[in-house]
Amino acid sequence: MGKKNKRKGVVFSTNPDYEYTHEENQEMETLPKQQQVLRVQIDRKQRRGKEVTLVTGFEGSTDDLKDLGKMLKSKCGVGGSVKNGEIIIQGNHKTKIIDLLKGDGYTQTKGIGG
Repeated sequence: MGKKNKRKGVVFSTNPDYEYTHEENQEMETLPKQQQVLRVQIDRKQRRGKEVTLVTGFEGSTDDLKDLGKMLKSKCGVGGSVKNGEIIIQGNHKTKIIDLLKGDGYTQTKGIGG
């Protein structure tokens, strides 16, 4: 009984041959840069009127997303974060980020909104 119960959501099974399968937290394989469809937009919602630049649409591992976020924050010289599959860069850096991403090989990067 020393193991932590990994059967979340399963209460009881009457089938004696039932074998519970665990879903592993597998990292998604990162798509090549030229296949990534990234969207860059400015957002002010729920940020007390302050602008941030959002980068969405990244398909891949969390570590690769964090590395991309770190590179963008460094090149823009500002803070930010990576959460819920989005890169959040403080301030309005939409044009600069689009240029940086395209220059880094993310050719399908597009801006959204004004």
